[in-house]
Amino acid sequence: MTTVSAETKDRGGARVAVQRFGSFLSGMIMPNIPALIAWGIITALFIDVGPFPNEGLAMIVGPMIHYLLPILIAMQGGRMIYETRGAVVGAIATMGVIAGSDFIVAQFNAGLAEGADELGEVHMFIGAMIMGPLGAYAIKALDALWEGKIKSGFEMLVNMFSAGIGGFLLALAGFYWLAPVINAFMEVMGNAVRWLIETNLLPLTSVIIEPAKVFFLNNAINHGVLTPLGIADAAENGKSILFLLEANPGPGLGVLLAFTVFGTGVARATAPGAILIQFLGGIHEVYFPYVLMKPALLLAVVAGGATGVGTNMVFDAGLRAPAAPGSIFAVLLQTASDSYVGVILSVILSAGVTFAVASAILLSSRKRDLEMAVDSFSAAVAKTEANKGKSSSHLANLSAATQVPAQKITNVIFACDAGMGSSAMGASVLRKKIIGAGIEGVTVTNKAVASLPGNADLVITQQQLTDRARAKEPQAVHVSVDSFMNAPEYDDVVTLIRESEAKASGSDADDTADSGESSAGGVATDTRVRSEAQILTRSQVRIHSGSASQDEALTEAAEILGAAGAVTGEYLSAMKEREATVSTYMGNELAIPHGTNDAKSAILASALSVTRYDGGVDWSGEKVTFVIGIAGVGDEHLEILSRIAELFSDDAEVAKLKRASSEEELLELLSAVNAS
Repeated sequence: MTTVSAETKDRGGARVAVQRFGSFLSGMIMPNIPALIAWGIITALFIDVGPFPNEGLAMIVGPMIHYLLPILIAMQGGRMIYETRGAVVGAIATMGVIAGSDFIVAQFNAGLAEGADELGEVHMFIGAMIMGPLGAYAIKALDALWEGKIKSGFEMLVNMFSAGIGGFLLALAGFYWLAPVINAFMEVMGNAVRWLIETNLLPLTSVIIEPAKVFFLNNAINHGVLTPLGIADAAENGKSILFLLEANPGPGLGVLLAFTVFGTGVARATAPGAILIQFLGGIHEVYFPYVLMKPALLLAVVAGGATGVGTNMVFDAGLRAPAAPGSIFAVLLQTASDSYVGVILSVILSAGVTFAVASAILLSSRKRDLEMAVDSFSAAVAKTEANKGKSSSHLANLSAATQVPAQKITNVIFACDAGMGSSAMGASVLRKKIIGAGIEGVTVTNKAVASLPGNADLVITQQQLTDRARAKEPQAVHVSVDSFMNAPEYDDVVTLIRESEAKASGSDADDTADSGESSAGGVATDTRVRSEAQILTRSQVRIHSGSASQDEALTEAAEILGAAGAVTGEYLSAMKEREATVSTYMGNELAIPHGTNDAKSAILASALSVTRYDGGVDWSGEKVTFVIGIAGVGDEHLEILSRIAELFSDDAEVAKLKRASSEEELLELLSAVNAS
């Protein structure tokens, strides 16, 4: 496990907006990549110029690209907003755009002089990415107008007709208003790409695409522009170079090879393993920290990317469909039958150019890096995760190589902003893992960052709090996680504790844990709990069939706690302030909102609220189903949180909680939590 430093997440600004927009587009496209692969295979095999021409099977190609794929994308976009209901309305709306585009093309071709080239079909991928989510938002808003106002027995009638009429109106809007706009946009973008190709300027797109990849801004470009244009190009020509602008694994391979040969420290040690993940597995994000470690390496990946694009232009090479993930295997699988030489050379040459430029940059500073002996790689990994906006098991694995401390690790502290909830649950999960590993003599406690005592051996915090924790515990090993509930780093912590024990040759360390917090040595906890039966009652458990915004979920949690007499009206502001600095998302679809450390005066008694949103809550970019509000006086609530942590760390138990059909059943399933 490595010492990780991360910047506070930027919750505003253009970068985050573009990143979230790109992630949303990716969420619509990526689940449907198998359908694109199937279409590519059918096209390659059965059209008249394929190896097995079959007039009947070739009839699948047109309807699949023109109707099935856009409808699938629209349904996925609608489902992301409003589950199945949103998917259905989004699909209906998208049919209006498809039909509207076909009508425009037919009218245009009817007016052409005899013998003139006719305009081809416009495949409505961009229309689907607009109408799918738009239809879902529309029906969601419509449902909200009469939620709770429909007389019993008429719910199904109203739901069916409202979705049908809403879809009908959106289809009309797509036919008359959106289809002309999308057709014009596709014509402009297609002409722009053709101009770049004809003027040999297409390699210059690497100046934008390669840096955008490193900062996780590429999805908006790739899925919003390149994929729709590439599919249209491939439908007409059987292949498209546009699929290779972003997916070429060569630049990443070149960077990692340069670090393998000329790097230093942890970066050099981890580069060979990262090559397997990036080049063979197609997970490009693992090479981003290496570039961020030395920003001058952006020149290397831009040069390599441009070389790859230029090579594909020279050989007129392309892919039949998108290669996702960007593995060399996926690239070769989608390579058009006449493009293998060009595609393979583009990967080799782009890797070679990147390696050459990156090697020169690394060699120019290698002596200084060796003399300084400063490991900036872990900071680059943390920066990459901050850019991504969420944790990554692949990036976490890069952070797993660090020097084992000389002293035996016996005092582990989880620290969060308030020391109230998330750290207690994380401590419980790790404590269970340590006990399961048969390790004894290790004390796991939880505290607020401001209350760290200065004698910890290992401190675990959320990424945004690591720098503050390091200032309080400079001698400790620091581990950053993004999800206290199921962080992959926990297994690495257990391994690190074992290794420190072996390195210390069995020497004992004093138990310096503060018994005033939720603590346990490998066996038990001394947390005091009063009146647990009143901390979580039936009136504090709710189930909603729909979704909610994060603000709505926070407000409801605060209202439940207020109705239980646990908090004052000021507590909601403290909960929102907490989310503005550090998210309370825990993993496994669970969030545990609570106030900041300064909000103690707003807490009157210990209580929990449990709310299940079957439609989900977008919790700072993560999907949450369960929202557990926390108000805690002293240690009264910590034992219950420990039990909740054990429940939610088990996927099977979470599935049971999601299947509960009533608040009473949900409370019964949580009975182990409320037991004394």
